[in-house]
Amino acid sequence: MQGVNRRPIIQVANVTIGHEGETLLENLCFEVYEGEIFAVLGGSGCGKSTLLKHLIGLMLPQTGHITIDGIQITGCNEEALRQVQQRIGVLFQSGALFGSMTIADNVALPIRQYTVLPEEAITTLVRMKLHQVNLNGYETYLPSELSGGMKKRAGLARAIALSPKILFFDEPSAGLDPILAAELDHLIVHINATLGTTMVIVTHDLQSIFTVAQRVIVLDRVTKSIIAHGNPLQLRDESTDPFVRGFFHRQPL
Repeated sequence: MQGVNRRPIIQVANVTIGHEGETLLENLCFEVYEGEIFAVLGGSGCGKSTLLKHLIGLMLPQTGHITIDGIQITGCNEEALRQVQQRIGVLFQSGALFGSMTIADNVALPIRQYTVLPEEAITTLVRMKLHQVNLNGYETYLPSELSGGMKKRAGLARAIALSPKILFFDEPSAGLDPILAAELDHLIVHINATLGTTMVIVTHDLQSIFTVAQRVIVLDRVTKSIIAHGNPLQLRDESTDPFVRGFFHRQPL
């Protein structure tokens, strides 16, 4: 895979992953380039979300190395992992907001955890982040008082609270109707274009893939490997692999 005059900010080298003694994916090798929107695709059960957990340091691979912004996170010490965690943001599928905390406190959480900013500065920063996701005025609301789409945007505000270099998304459009999903896609593209944030998205939503993704890899549960990579529109129109064609054209095998 080739970048467009950009350095790789994520490097995955000969990585094998799994859990509970089961190997899901073997000998993965790929790079994500600085400033791009990169998607991880594949059928159910192929290991997409598990791979994401490895990329953000929640799980260790069975073999191989993962490097994030120059820091190898496989086997690194706690301080090195903390440095990486300050450079990334994660939007989980559910939003993962704390129900007993206001939206402002949810967004402020990583700022308080990783910085020593005074409360006045944190309040200002939180308002800026909520403005970026079109949630002005919702600081005092609880998650239960927000719609599904608003919860996703609140989760995104928290994910960008520290102005991370890399954003990870786990099925961002899951549970959203087509209009709300399109609004979130637009927000993702806008943040990428205006801030230059690198984005890694795990999804199976074809419309979102074609709207936001610049480059993708396709994982296969049978071969436990990457069976295709490149621009999603080109893969849709030019791939000769039966699974890849079926995936992009929503055709049964």
